[in-house]
Amino acid sequence: MATPAELAFERTPLDEEQLGHLQRLLGTWGILADLSFSDLVLLAPMASAPGEQLDDGSELVILGQMRPSNSATVVQHDLVGQTVASAEWPLAVLAIQSGEVTRGEVLLEPGDEPVRLHCIPVRCDGTTVAVLARLAAGAGRRPGHLERTYRDLFDRFAVMVSESTFPFPSEEVATEEAPRVGDGVILVDEEGRVRYASPNATNALHRMGMYSQTEGRRLTDLGIEESAIEWALASALPVVEEVERRPDVTVLLHCIPLLAHDDVTGCLVLLRDVTDVRRLDRLLLSKDAAIREVHHRVKNNLQTISALLRLQARRLPPGGGRVALFEAERRVRSIAIVHEILSREPGDQVPFDEIVTSLIRMAEDSVLLSRQLSFEVTGELGEVPADVATPLAVVLAELLQNAVEHAFPDSESETDGRPGRPVEPGHIRVHLVNDLTRLMLEVIDDGSGLPEGFDIDASQSLGLSIVRDLVRSQLGGTISMRNRRDADAGGKGTVVAIEIPSREVQPIGG
Repeated sequence: MATPAELAFERTPLDEEQLGHLQRLLGTWGILADLSFSDLVLLAPMASAPGEQLDDGSELVILGQMRPSNSATVVQHDLVGQTVASAEWPLAVLAIQSGEVTRGEVLLEPGDEPVRLHCIPVRCDGTTVAVLARLAAGAGRRPGHLERTYRDLFDRFAVMVSESTFPFPSEEVATEEAPRVGDGVILVDEEGRVRYASPNATNALHRMGMYSQTEGRRLTDLGIEESAIEWALASALPVVEEVERRPDVTVLLHCIPLLAHDDVTGCLVLLRDVTDVRRLDRLLLSKDAAIREVHHRVKNNLQTISALLRLQARRLPPGGGRVALFEAERRVRSIAIVHEILSREPGDQVPFDEIVTSLIRMAEDSVLLSRQLSFEVTGELGEVPADVATPLAVVLAELLQNAVEHAFPDSESETDGRPGRPVEPGHIRVHLVNDLTRLMLEVIDDGSGLPEGFDIDASQSLGLSIVRDLVRSQLGGTISMRNRRDADAGGKGTVVAIEIPSREVQPIGG
């Protein structure tokens, strides 16, 4: 289904400013639905420009629909996107043409009872661009003080809508955390004195430690900070602020000034007790801090093990034992890199491109050849799950080290028997691809290539055995090794290709 913005763009002559005004109304009109205990529908003319006469052949498009959270709905079906004939909604047409509020009845479905209709012209810079239709059931029981107060507030907002002063230009779309009418309502006059407090608002004030009578008094007289209310009354703009009465009580205030002919006549204050929400936020922050500390300690322990292995290797004479310890130290260090990043950014996703940079640097430090080697990274993987990042980091470290040690002989005399011939610089490229369904990693060099008949499954190399087992068993992927000349005519060197199926892999930049 098309969004309200798409509907307005495709079916109405609204310009960008008018469309933005309607979008702000759609983002904040949940308050109006709750205050009126009614369903709301936003209609805009399709065929003619705003302000022009509509005839019986004209149509209106329904751009939005809002149901109240504190009352039963009278509109059972989703009306957004439907078009209605002007003849079926004559009161809406009259409101658009006259710019005045109209009242009456409308029949939504054949055979149903008519519902009460209250049409409010929506103006933007003096031009009527749409109509806000309030749909309510027939008269029921006699309304109480709360209902009368709420409906009076709705009527004051209706005047603001018809005068282009609501929604406010600076008003943002309400978040899930924003207070609703059901959370608590306080009505203050233009002097900041409380004229009404709903039962839920009174409960919130009690949580803040205020038990005195509120009506006729300012909140600041009762010991509660009211800078948000004062600023809303002074600036004629909405203000959102959190008030901490005690360390264990936090109340969110949404202060909306009430205007009539551009004069501030009072303020609607919505209150929501967010104490439990803030407590959970603090617990999450504490949990994140604890997770970061765990990864930090793991990283430190791995670095200590790495240092011990390096010290022990240096005490051994040249030979296989010394090489094995240095290789073990390098593998431990590659795992420590993952935990170092997790200690800075806790979570289930790891920015693997940062790991690649560190592994490249580690491979560069291990180069002991007289020939110059250059490293290059192309593409990106984005964020990958933490349980994928650790084995994949070990795999990449092994492949880089394998390329450094075996792809480039130290001199040409080792391959063609002509000592003294200068060697060309070597190049190693890491190519990364994330297409949201799989991860692909290639390590490509322009070295001497693989020996004739090479088979990775038959290889006795410890490093390649580790790579093969991690890719296939732990990551559930595939690995292949081939000479570049098999794929690129005239090329030389080796291509190691790894493909891993996606496991909640995040898109690049996401």
